Amino acid sequence: MLDVSRFTQYRDRVVENCSKVIVGKDDVISLVLTCFICSGHVLLEDVPGTGKTMLLRAFSKTIGGQFRRIQFTPDLLPSDLTGINFFNQKTGDFEFRPGPLFSNVVLADEVNRATPRTQSSLLEAMEERQITVDGVTTRLEEPFMVMATQNPLESYGTFPLPDAQMDRFFMRLSLGYMTRQQEMGVISRASTLDIVESLGKTVSDEDTAYVRSAYTEVKVAPDVLSYMMDIVERTRTEHNFVTGVSTRGAMALYKAAQVTALLDGRDYVIPEDVKYVAPFVLGHRISAESGAMTVSGTRFIEKILESVTIPLETL
Repeated sequence: MLDVSRFTQYRDRVVENCSKVIVGKDDVISLVLTCFICSGHVLLEDVPGTGKTMLLRAFSKTIGGQFRRIQFTPDLLPSDLTGINFFNQKTGDFEFRPGPLFSNVVLADEVNRATPRTQSSLLEAMEERQITVDGVTTRLEEPFMVMATQNPLESYGTFPLPDAQMDRFFMRLSLGYMTRQQEMGVISRASTLDIVESLGKTVSDEDTAYVRSAYTEVKVAPDVLSYMMDIVERTRTEHNFVTGVSTRGAMALYKAAQVTALLDGRDYVIPEDVKYVAPFVLGHRISAESGAMTVSGTRFIEKILESVTIPLETL
């Protein structure tokens, strides 16, 4: 039987620990947790200095596992991510030296500063949970999560992420600025980096394995499922869009709604769960006539949500 309390307790422990570093952003922390439970990847997009990297560092320390940070630069090569086969003179044979992708949590900092060739090397790891080097394929250990950051404003020296890679990210999130009182407290406290380093693991591996597998038992009524498809199909017929939400995006919306219900203490999905997560799950998966979508994709989804009829039947 589905134990809803284990999900709410798991959420409380993760949010409480991460909020020691990132103040006033419990909703974003919960969304990152939703991606993690769904085995998805996060694209954190915001202006510099808002705490993107610190949030992801804090989250990785909270859930435990091996953590690696990769600073993406224009000269970064695909082998710098996946690893290489090198000749060991002592043994007289080639040996494989794993790259940083062989970790549980990978922070891809400023992912849009790397060339498309290097960005594409992430695709197999993100979608297939495997890495191929010199024809040899190696499975990645679970849990595996890529958390990428990018600056949406500065375009000099950056390479826009292709649609195929954007679709691999489960959610696109933004931290935004803190309130005046919150920011005054943060700038007058101890070093944020010291606080991050002092964080410990607050959830067990058993609980992590449970929440990442049991969430699929959440019930979704036919009316709610139809509501999801109404939203997805509207993105495909809207004349302002070149491409609508893919089937992968529709599946992500379904999973995110299930986890949102559980983190709210329910074993069934209501339309409000769908409406809450839809902008974060679908906003980066649509393309406008003018080309690549930025934050405006989220606003388009919000407009669609206003026009789609919400099922009113008691669930």
